[in-house]
Amino acid sequence: MATTTMKAIRLHEFGAPEVLRYDDVPIPAPGPGEVLVRVHAVGLNPPDWYAREGMPDVPPELKPPFELPLIPGTDVSGVVAALGPDIGAGPDRFSVGDEVIGLLRFPTALQGSAYAEYVTAPVADLARKPATVDHAHAAGLPMSGLTAWQYLIELGHDHPSPFQEATHRPIALDSDTTVLVNGAAGGVGHLALQLAKWQGARVIAVASGTHEAFLRELGADEFIDYTEQRAEDVVRDVDLVLDTVGGPDSRRFLRTLKRGGSLFPVYFGDFDDAENAELGITVTLTQVRSSGAQLAELARLVDAGSVRVALDSTFPLTDARAAHERAARGYIQGKIVLTVAG
Repeated sequence: MATTTMKAIRLHEFGAPEVLRYDDVPIPAPGPGEVLVRVHAVGLNPPDWYAREGMPDVPPELKPPFELPLIPGTDVSGVVAALGPDIGAGPDRFSVGDEVIGLLRFPTALQGSAYAEYVTAPVADLARKPATVDHAHAAGLPMSGLTAWQYLIELGHDHPSPFQEATHRPIALDSDTTVLVNGAAGGVGHLALQLAKWQGARVIAVASGTHEAFLRELGADEFIDYTEQRAEDVVRDVDLVLDTVGGPDSRRFLRTLKRGGSLFPVYFGDFDDAENAELGITVTLTQVRSSGAQLAELARLVDAGSVRVALDSTFPLTDARAAHERAARGYIQGKIVLTVAG
């Protein structure tokens, strides 16, 4: 490698998007079980702006360790540039030049240092990039896709949730299942809708009216414009609600579920265990975790055309501030992605 430095976005202080700085930093060296990835695109996710703000609303005991200066970002698509020691052997071994995607080190580390020209990545977090899409679309897949997968298809780990004692277990989805996806146009939502359809379920999509055509195209059987009517006022007897918005208002979806149904809030809300038991409804959530194996399954679905990643907007790495400002405005359709010049 001819140079020893690279460009990266760093936080030197917490705050609004203007604290994101474009810096010169050393190119990292891959450690045991890692490769060095030449980054082509980076997907944005809520933990990115939580980190930028310093996670002020998160209890100290739930905060992963992090210190400044910090390079944000966890979702990456790029090309293997160098190999660290002890990366394993066999036909699935990564080689220099391989195109890869990954959700890096989450949630062990709050951020995986992906807003950069190069990043080190544990091989266990990586999968081969879908061949049918470019790096920008591929970078939109890891965290959102794995969140949808681990909620709906297979949890794939036995780590306890930091938010509740109950273990999250996806339910079986088939043609007899009706799934309501709240926030269906967003990063997690639009991928979850497609995974539910892939499993044969009937899907009710909830979003603002501007997203109806987009969600119908992705396969939504029914659409509810939340600016016109509240889903809990018009929907009954669904089997599963995936609330990608979550938070304090998630409890309102209890009335949409049949007895024996499940409510999966991506962001924990205010629930009463006794009420849930009386209604016969299971409410569980989990925290998405890095998984190269599950990401490989998602990549295969992308290549097969069963799942597609939609891009809301793209910004060059130098304009990370504008990307964060776009995220703050909301009403996102798909994913926001940073592109890195080759």
